[in-house]
This record gives sequence, structure tokens and C-alpha cells, in this order.
Amino acid sequence: MDIRPQPLREWLLIGAMLTVACLPHILIAIVLTIASLAFHALWMLVWLGGMFVAGATRGFMSGDQPPGRAVRPEDEPELVALVQDVAERVGFREPLLVRIVPDVDASMGPVKVGGVRTYVLLLGLPLLRMLTDAQLASVVAHELAHVHHARDRRMSALRFARACLADRMDSRFRPLGPLAAPLLRATQPRMWEAETASDADAVRVAGTAATAEALRRTGTIHAAFEGLGADWMLSAAAEDAYPEDLYEALESALAEPLVADRSVQAAASEEEMDAASPYAVEDHPPFDRRIAALPADVEAATPYTGTPLALRTAESVERWCVRLLADLEDTPADDLRPIRLLDLPDDRLHALSDRTGLTLLKDATGHETPEEAVAAALDTVIDGTWPRLARRLEPQLRWMPAAVRSVVAPEVLSTAMAQGLESVLRAAGWTYTSRWVNSVLVAPDGTTVVDLYEPITAALKDGDPAPVRALLATAATPRKETAA
Repeated sequence: MDIRPQPLREWLLIGAMLTVACLPHILIAIVLTIASLAFHALWMLVWLGGMFVAGATRGFMSGDQPPGRAVRPEDEPELVALVQDVAERVGFREPLLVRIVPDVDASMGPVKVGGVRTYVLLLGLPLLRMLTDAQLASVVAHELAHVHHARDRRMSALRFARACLADRMDSRFRPLGPLAAPLLRATQPRMWEAETASDADAVRVAGTAATAEALRRTGTIHAAFEGLGADWMLSAAAEDAYPEDLYEALESALAEPLVADRSVQAAASEEEMDAASPYAVEDHPPFDRRIAALPADVEAATPYTGTPLALRTAESVERWCVRLLADLEDTPADDLRPIRLLDLPDDRLHALSDRTGLTLLKDATGHETPEEAVAAALDTVIDGTWPRLARRLEPQLRWMPAAVRSVVAPEVLSTAMAQGLESVLRAAGWTYTSRWVNSVLVAPDGTTVVDLYEPITAALKDGDPAPVRALLATAATPRKETAA
């Protein structure tokens, strides 16, 4: 697949993006140069030159040690053999290192090891545990194919220029936005074409079905890791503990359809937010678009077992990853105690979920009880001021582009309200339907099951809080009867 546009146009876009990205530094340099000449302060020029040299050499002087834990052939022969087989099939012949990282990652980059240009392939432990060998081969093929499609200097320069300019769009103030947005939009199709070209190469190695499922599973696993996994780590750290079975628990949770569905929804929400951005900084097309573009009905080039690849050093790798996530390398061993999530009672596990939203909602509404805080939030739904309440819960909303804010604000408020409503219903005798999910509850009589996000999301969308108020009323009735 030839994904090369006209070279001159692309080089002009690269130059324009780098110029816009560096514009603040260029203006500062011009002002300092004029000031130094006007006041005969040559030391300013010397200082400016020193700062430029320091910035240019910082990456070189920082060393080439890549992240992650090295994979040695004698330790993981099956994983190394899979990577080597895929490399041969995609025509990758560069020196290659494989390293395992704790999060959901699959990426490729050049490093220098002993003065030799080498590529490093980073593979996240969650993917190694939860993808089948065919799906993992697809992921590896995609990353190795990137080197083929981005081998020329123009593509490398394009990625670098886009990254520099995209970083400017992450700041609170974006004065360069009107200049950056057209450039990023003009170059985004090139990045998306490179992704779909690499996907096509992955299909030729692992087949259409495995590649499509790898794309779906990667998004789902990432959402679960950033949601449930992050909650567990933060909540355990607040209790001076860390979950030693983090990956095993995450795998068990994702085996439950409700958790998997929630993770799919979270991944879709993340893509919706990316699509709403006016700056087109996302280099990857949405998963659905990538899956639709895959070559159809292609079989794998080699037989796979269809099961996850067994790591021979799985126990030590998992222990290393958890310790890294918990910052145990910088913390005395006796300061944090290990806990096993799978051994915790249901109520104890539910208590490890994030409750920050409810705390913020009570502070923002000025009420001390969950009932009053949720009722006050529903009042803002009626009068249409709920976006203002969402901004009080998440001040960063003020600085987001309007299109992105319209996607994120309902999620911020619905999360806080769901936590409040959960607290109210639990006090009224409602119980959880899942060991892993806090927002789906069943009434004391066992006849009513409610996903709290559904009525809350509908209320924010339609401006009708009646169903949520009805839930509050049903929770208040048992308490009144008990008091009587």
C-alpha cells in the first residue's frame, strides 16, 4: 500500500508545524536578541545560546535506557519465537529488543544500545495476559510494520512535528490554536493512513478475525486498566497497601459481561472525546473505523493456538510490574502491605472504588448528606445550570474546547451523582448485582434492577430528573417506615 503524498506539500506542512510549535520560543529569542543589542548586554546572547544548546542536547544526554523489563530468549523462548516469526513475515530485519511494561501499551521506537541503532518493542503485561497468541501476533505485526511505513525521514519528521504541536494544545491557554488546528487537520489523514496500512500488514500475519478482535480487546483492556485498575491502586495506596494480584483480579473482572460492557462503553466515550477535539491531535483512527478498513476473510499465515501465550517468568514479571506501579522501588518495603483483591469480601472490594465524585459533589452543592447533594444536583438539571456545577466538580472543564467540554461535562456530573445515589440506595437496603461494579443495584425485594447511570444520563440529556427523584423517593420510604 502506497501511502506517500506529494513530498513538497508534506515538507511544507512539517516546516509550518515546527514553526508554529516553536513560535513562543522564537519570539522570546527575538526579544532577548534585540534587548541584548540595544543595551550592549552580550551576556544575554551567550545565555540564550547556552539554553538552546542545553535544550537540543537534553535528549541525547539523558541516556538510552528504554522503559520496561527486558525479555531474554532463555527466559521467554515462546514470546521471543513469536516476535521473531512475526518480524520475518513483515520483513523486519533491524536489531530488536522486547521489553515488558506494566500498563496497556504496544509501541515501537528506536534507541541506541552500545552505539548501535536498535529498535525496542514495548508490550504491556495486560495484553500479554489477556490476548490470544494470534491477537498478540497481530499487535506485534502492527508495531513492526510501522517501521516499514515510517522508514523515510519525511514520515519521521511528520510524527515529530505533530507531536511538538499537539503538546502545545494540551496547555490551559492555547493562543496557537487557530494556527495549529488547520495544520493538524491537514496532516491527520496521513497518520491515519499509516495506521490502516500497518493494520493490513497485521492481517496478513494473524488473519482478519484475530486482528479485529485484537483491536476490540485492546481498547476494552485499556479502559478497564485505567478505570478499575487505577481505582484499586489509588484506594489501596490510601490505606498503605498495594494489590499484589492486580492483573489476576483485572482479568477476572473482565470475564464478567457487565464489566466488559462498561469497559467497551468507556473506550467508546474516550474516542468520542478525541473526535470532538477541534485540533485533530489523535494519530489513531477510531477502532470501528480501523476494523471496517481491514482486508476481509484473510486467514493467519501460521497456525496459532487461540489461547494466551504462557509466560515462563509470569510470577516475577507480575511482581515487578505491580511494584513499579506502586512505586515500591522508592518506598520502604514495610510502609506498604500487600493485599489480594480476589480474597477480599465483596463489600471490602466495593469500598476500594473511587468515591471522589461524591465528596466533590457535597462540597460543590454545600450539602453534607448524599441525599441532599443529589437533590441539589437535580435542581440544576431543571434550571439548566448543571454545566456550571460540573465545572465546579472538575475545574479543568473551563479550559477545554467547547466541543470536548460538551462530552466530558455530562460524564463528570453523572459519575458524581451516581456515587451519591449509590450511597443513598445502599443505606436503604439495595444490594450490588456485581462484585466488580458499584453502579448496578437491585432493590430489597429483588424485583427491580437499576443501572444508576441510565436515568442520570437521560436526565442530563432530556432535562427531566423525575426518574432519579423517584429512586430517591423509594430510598426514603424504607427509612421512614423503620423510623415509625
